[in-house]
Amino acid sequence: MSMLSGLERASDAPLPQDATWWRQAVVYQIYPRSFADSNGDGIGDLRGITAKVPYLRDLGVDAVWLSPFYPSALADGGYDVDDHRDVDPRIGTLADFDEMRAALRAAGIRLVVDIVPNHTSNRHAWFREALASPPGSRARERYVFRQGRGAHGELPPSDWTASFGGSAWEPVGDGQWYLHLFAPEQPDVNWADDEVRADFLETLRFWADRGVDGFRIDVAHALTKDLTEPLPSQAELDADTWGGAHPLLDRDEVHDVYREWRRLFDQYDPPRTAVAEAWVPAHRRSRYASPEGLGQAFNFDLLEAPWDATAFAAIIEQNLALARESGASSTWVLSNHDVVRHATRYALPAGTDLLAWLVGDGREPAPDAERGRRRARAATLLTLALPGSAYLYQGEELGLPEVADLPADVLQDPTYLRSGGAQKGRDGCRVPLPWTSHGPTLGFGEQQAHLPVPPHFARFAAQDQAADEHSTLALYRRALAERRDRQSGEMLTWMTNTPPDVVAFTRPGGWTSVTNFGSTPVPLPAGRVVLASSPLDGAGLPAETTVWLQQDDALDG
Repeated sequence: MSMLSGLERASDAPLPQDATWWRQAVVYQIYPRSFADSNGDGIGDLRGITAKVPYLRDLGVDAVWLSPFYPSALADGGYDVDDHRDVDPRIGTLADFDEMRAALRAAGIRLVVDIVPNHTSNRHAWFREALASPPGSRARERYVFRQGRGAHGELPPSDWTASFGGSAWEPVGDGQWYLHLFAPEQPDVNWADDEVRADFLETLRFWADRGVDGFRIDVAHALTKDLTEPLPSQAELDADTWGGAHPLLDRDEVHDVYREWRRLFDQYDPPRTAVAEAWVPAHRRSRYASPEGLGQAFNFDLLEAPWDATAFAAIIEQNLALARESGASSTWVLSNHDVVRHATRYALPAGTDLLAWLVGDGREPAPDAERGRRRARAATLLTLALPGSAYLYQGEELGLPEVADLPADVLQDPTYLRSGGAQKGRDGCRVPLPWTSHGPTLGFGEQQAHLPVPPHFARFAAQDQAADEHSTLALYRRALAERRDRQSGEMLTWMTNTPPDVVAFTRPGGWTSVTNFGSTPVPLPAGRVVLASSPLDGAGLPAETTVWLQQDDALDG
């Protein structure tokens, strides 16, 4: 029996009841605080997103993935959640959420929301209750509390380090410590507790009943843990081969959780979708993407790949094989809210240490901005031609680079704060979007934004690019329109006898994608040019360029 709410049934903009829409979808990630500010307080909000739905419609995306919008102290950009079933007052209200969802639906755009199940914030009602309760109490069972070492529990239970730096344990003043794999403001919940499992099912049901089409699962590989005494050392954790029995990560029993979630998702018509953020070895990824589990998992390999034909081809081949193994479709990602934007990664010399480069404010080595733009456009066309889902990060359609020189006094990322400045953090990819080429925030809002928008972003303004047929925005719009007409199934056939710096393949219907990763032109295969990432001058396929070709006789047949 369907569990659809009256809210969704009453929608005046029905979308096709397609249970497989996600398999070939283009999903646009919105980091809400940096997308559009409707009330001038410097923070992006839901009404700002609603106002930009025409922009998203014209871009041609199939779905929006909304990063956390829940009540939060912003200790980690909203991933420290106070209440999983509400909206941060600075971002809007549940009524604003419903209005945004309806506007997206009217534009033919589905909605995916971030779910953060590994931890809550330290302001969550459960955690406040735990701190007010004694050791051994029921309230503390929802989290991971352990007695400290030493005569009075003055030492942490182990030497584990958190992802954002410092100890993974925080004392509470009574001899006990709680585990946080990330920031101290993000206490890990205990997934061995039945109340925790039941409550997250209620959270998923709450948003699914509100018309949400799918979920992106944060840190999907870290929920279940084995804290049997004696606890291993950090060195032992680091040496673990991730075979399904790591004490903290990618344990086999995490899939028991997702099988339960899948039973809930499948009670809806169409079933709700989910995609795992699981930073696990490739051979472990397919279990998260199984039809009995979340159904899809992120492939992050291109986030770390060099600009190299062999590397790209190997990643494509491996991930298409993994998709066949899991029964899912692959996912292609070039940028997101956690990594240096790909227009900048490709502008730097091969082998650049990105962490050190950020700490140096992006001065050395100096990026080759034109090369980065050219390569980014080529990589985008290549990935959009592949079978599977494409996940775009807000601003990449404008060609935005990383902002590496944000001053220390505006940085918000806990990575910067917890490392004592040894790491710059992720704020540089989270700078608000430039909508216009003028004004104090370039159209983001009426006052200074929560992260300063650099003046040079004016040349990337969406309003100006929309009027320029040669802009990166125009390329994305044309590419998504052509892709929608041509994407068919999940087959790919590699072209043979190509130069070593070329990645080329054909898709059903005689559609061909050819990318020249090299530094000199190569012969252009036969076919009608549909789209090219750089101008074609008649001398073949230019360096660092992708072209889409159509064999019209294939269409005739």
